[in-house]
Amino acid sequence: MRKIIHFVHVSLDGYIEGPNGEFDWPVMGEELSAYSFSLMERADTFLYGRPVWEMMAGYWPNVEAISDHPHDLKFAPIWRSSPKIVVSRTLTEPGHGARVINGTNLVEQITALKSEPGKDLILMGGATLAAELTAHGLIDEHQVVVHPVLLGGGKPLFPASKQRLGLQLVDSRTFDAQNVLLCHRPASR
Repeated sequence: MRKIIHFVHVSLDGYIEGPNGEFDWPVMGEELSAYSFSLMERADTFLYGRPVWEMMAGYWPNVEAISDHPHDLKFAPIWRSSPKIVVSRTLTEPGHGARVINGTNLVEQITALKSEPGKDLILMGGATLAAELTAHGLIDEHQVVVHPVLLGGGKPLFPASKQRLGLQLVDSRTFDAQNVLLCHRPASR
């Protein structure tokens, strides 16, 4: 069965975006970039919630006109050619080769997706979809890259929940002498 890997960047104070929705603070150094490409080798499909999808779809199709960062230039063709799935109750035509899974029967749809042949799926960023899939036991691994910045507010990595979930640390690494990867799996597995 395919796994869902939640790969997300977070500030030291626990936010995935700043108070005004800004996402200009993650630093993609050479080591973190290399690690992210090795993670892509495990997967063949990107999974997004609508807000992250809209950010990605606004950046990656024309990144060469926006950025000259080596990571961006290397990742863009991978993003363009990879299957992409957007979970949304409102979006119907996402474009850029993506298909939509609506929010109806989400657990059944994601379970079926995990049962399809292929490599793992990478859930890129986000909070709401990650929290919902986590609550239903559908995230197999959380890979959280902690960046050395305090945003002072914004969108938390996980919204408040009444449910407690034990996690097991299975890996940690430091990249570029500044970022720390924390890799957790549900403790029950």
